[in-house]
Amino acid sequence: MRLGLFGGTFDPVHLGHLILAELCREKCRLDEIWFLPASVPPHKSDSWLTPAETRIEMLKLAVTGNEHFAVNRYEVDRGGVNYTVNTLRHFHAELPEAQLFFLMGADMLHDLPNWRESTAICELATIVSVRRAGLPEPEFGNLTQVASTEQIEKFRRHQVEMPAIEISSTDIRQRVRQGHTIRYLTTPAVEQFISTHGLYANQ
Repeated sequence: MRLGLFGGTFDPVHLGHLILAELCREKCRLDEIWFLPASVPPHKSDSWLTPAETRIEMLKLAVTGNEHFAVNRYEVDRGGVNYTVNTLRHFHAELPEAQLFFLMGADMLHDLPNWRESTAICELATIVSVRRAGLPEPEFGNLTQVASTEQIEKFRRHQVEMPAIEISSTDIRQRVRQGHTIRYLTTPAVEQFISTHGLYANQ
């Protein structure tokens, strides 16, 4: 199985996340993509997050109807601060026959050498970097200290370009707080869930 792993806070999940995942699935010929909501992401450990169970519910609503998408609770159930290398090792051990693909924004690729055990990350999974249309190719040469030439070339072949859609979870939360519409920024089911449960209104 060619398995894509897509981590994030998803607070809330929006159409940009879904478009990114679908384009990666198509370009990289992935059998499935698992959305991995973070418990406490290392770079946001001091930020206020919507409870994990609520974010999971929104993700499940968002991916309903796509047989290639699923929500995986591993990082939430593990709890605490989790690092990418831990997640990749877990799925490598659990699914030894699967080829793992780790989805990430091209802007994060530059910082990858500074991630915990970044060399192991490059060995455990194919990095799929996603950049917005019109932006230049990311600087893969930055990875020479943590990845082999063959690995870097493989990562380069698996880069994905997506439309320059200006949607972010931060903007959605702000719009809700200000009483503005979020229609067409996320799925109708997630929009209704946010409204019904009064999410983000008082942040």
